[in-house]
Amino acid sequence: MENFEQKWLDTEQLLKERFGKIPDMEGILFLIGINELGRLPRKKFSKEQKQDLMHIAVCTLLCQLGYYEYVGRDEENWPHFNELKHVQTTGIKDQERMLKECIIRYFE
Repeated sequence: MENFEQKWLDTEQLLKERFGKIPDMEGILFLIGINELGRLPRKKFSKEQKQDLMHIAVCTLLCQLGYYEYVGRDEENWPHFNELKHVQTTGIKDQERMLKECIIRYFE
């Protein structure tokens, strides 16, 4: 991705303007998960639901690269995905870079 560092800074700035601070990676994934769920909870999300929201976010982001496909929603309206191919990265830095590139595209 051309100008990756600048695009990431721009994305962080967008999030700061929208939410008053720059969220960490977990926070960004949580926000994307809530956005994809399409509704706020009537009560606080449980720890398991928060993990599910981050999983939804990762699947949504990796759909861009053909790793997952969206298959629909369950009876509680939570989105579900099928893994199409295993993510091949050589470490945590590569995983983070891949997610950041997808996050940039998500917010563009």
